Amino acid sequence: MGTTNTRRGFRTWWVRTGRFGMSHVILALIALTTLTPFLWMVLASFKALTEVEQLNPFPSVWHPENYIKVFQQIPFARYYFNSVFIAGWVTILTCITSAMAAYAFSRVDWSGRDGFFKLYLATLMIPGVVTMIPNYTLMVKLHLMDSYLGLIVPASFSAFGTFLLRQFMMTIPPALDEAASIDGANSWRIFWDIILPMSRPGVVTLAIFTFLGNYGSFTWPLIMIKSQHLRTLPIGMLFFDTIYGRQTNLIMAASVMNIIPLVILFVISQKFLVKGIQLGAVKG
Repeated sequence: MGTTNTRRGFRTWWVRTGRFGMSHVILALIALTTLTPFLWMVLASFKALTEVEQLNPFPSVWHPENYIKVFQQIPFARYYFNSVFIAGWVTILTCITSAMAAYAFSRVDWSGRDGFFKLYLATLMIPGVVTMIPNYTLMVKLHLMDSYLGLIVPASFSAFGTFLLRQFMMTIPPALDEAASIDGANSWRIFWDIILPMSRPGVVTLAIFTFLGNYGSFTWPLIMIKSQHLRTLPIGMLFFDTIYGRQTNLIMAASVMNIIPLVILFVISQKFLVKGIQLGAVKG
């Protein structure tokens, strides 16, 4: 009897362990497939230009000086500062404008609120290419061409951000607003001291999405910026792709330095990102 129970217990343990191990093997294969382009990019950044397109993933001779050449051929630090500066300000302004609009659409009762929100939400269906020419014309009339403001202001209003924070704010009990109103708080005080702090996971989620989206922006800066000292990193990296040839190894080195801060940001804030998405999807 004891031997039979031992065999059953061993069999159960083997089945559970086998399933556990197989699931981890499958997940590891999927992760490896996803990481393959990034691994190739890192390895290519240490290759000579003649070896980049070879099938051998590892360089025959490692060239860490590729990273130094990036700084020698372009003002990488200046371009990097421009990208972070513009993306940072766009993130801050987008979070402020989206939070205020979301509060108006979720916590304040006014005539036609839901209709205006649906109309505002419908702008998500309009491709960015359609609004590019009107935005460009507006920037020319406002004399904001070739300036930081020309890159920051048009991107500081987000229908997606308003929708995300509105869904999050609607999960907050209305009794909090009523209690604060009884204590004499006005709408601004309720928004700033109660609703906004409780919406922190949603704001952090929006901040991450906004920063990542604007940090790698290419088309709008390419149209707006003419001065070299105002170029962002994606535009500055075009220097390595000219009519005289493409320096793929230097492009890969610059790309590695470009995405490392984004990877660190995502790893640090992924807990808030997942929490904000989950809580924002509770009520619609």
